[in-house]
Amino acid sequence: QVQLVESGGGSVQAGGSLRLSCVTSGYIWSMYCMGWFRQVPGKERERVATIDTDYSRNYADSVKGRFTISQDNDKRTLYLQMNSLKLEDTAMYYCAVDLTGGSAYGCEYNAWGQGTQVTVSS
Repeated sequence: QVQLVESGGGSVQAGGSLRLSCVTSGYIWSMYCMGWFRQVPGKERERVATIDTDYSRNYADSVKGRFTISQDNDKRTLYLQMNSLKLEDTAMYYCAVDLTGGSAYGCEYNAWGQGTQVTVSS
């Protein structure tokens, strides 16, 4: 059974930091095609940071220079270090993976965690 379990969310003041973790199990681990997304009620889900098929790390413009995506292959865990948090970073954060490990066309995210809430206040 595929499981992606996020943790590390919470409430923080603007300018603060949080580190999200996503522990995975139940599928063949891949070192790419994994990432973090976020969603605010009433808005579309937004890609935050991903590790793509060429192992590159790609970030939404709104988080570049503040967020860092990383992984621990031994622990099958994906991380998102979030620094200099802003009010607009408030959202539910989800980790996701491509269970097929990607293709020549890129990654298709087809497995999702339950999400962890991040709330940034002034």
